[in-house]
Amino acid sequence: MSDASFDDGREAPLNLGALGPDDLQVIASLAQDAVFPVTEISWRPSERRFALLLNRFRWEDKDASERRGRPYERVQSVLVVDQVLSVASQGVDRKERDLILSLLSLSFEPGTDGDGHIVLTLAGDGAIRLAVEAIEVTLRDVTRPYQAPSGRAPQHET
Repeated sequence: MSDASFDDGREAPLNLGALGPDDLQVIASLAQDAVFPVTEISWRPSERRFALLLNRFRWEDKDASERRGRPYERVQSVLVVDQVLSVASQGVDRKERDLILSLLSLSFEPGTDGDGHIVLTLAGDGAIRLAVEAIEVTLRDVTRPYQAPSGRAPQHET
């Protein structure tokens, strides 16, 4: 009998929170190249909450998939931004119900006292800009991973 190794461990769904710019960068790296239908954008002004249901590539599993020859995976995740004061978008037509968007990056533009803007940059020159009172973001996996339909890892600059 041999000792258990890290690779033998059961993979758990992500459930991460960000309360500052460094934390947000961790979430941004895991949500990079996620795709989502325009119909899965939710903005609830009375709750000051913005949410997306994403189909994100499992970046945290990419190296293990390559080492073991397993298919690349995606998982459905909910990205929630709280403390949102307002939402503006460019290049996002909410009336085009079949529109699929791709998240390229997630960044924070600081204001004066912890406030600022969280910017979701989308493929095709689209963007969603959230005015926030403070950084309060969560990323939580809500389904089991599934094989990436393309069978490939997204190509991007690191």
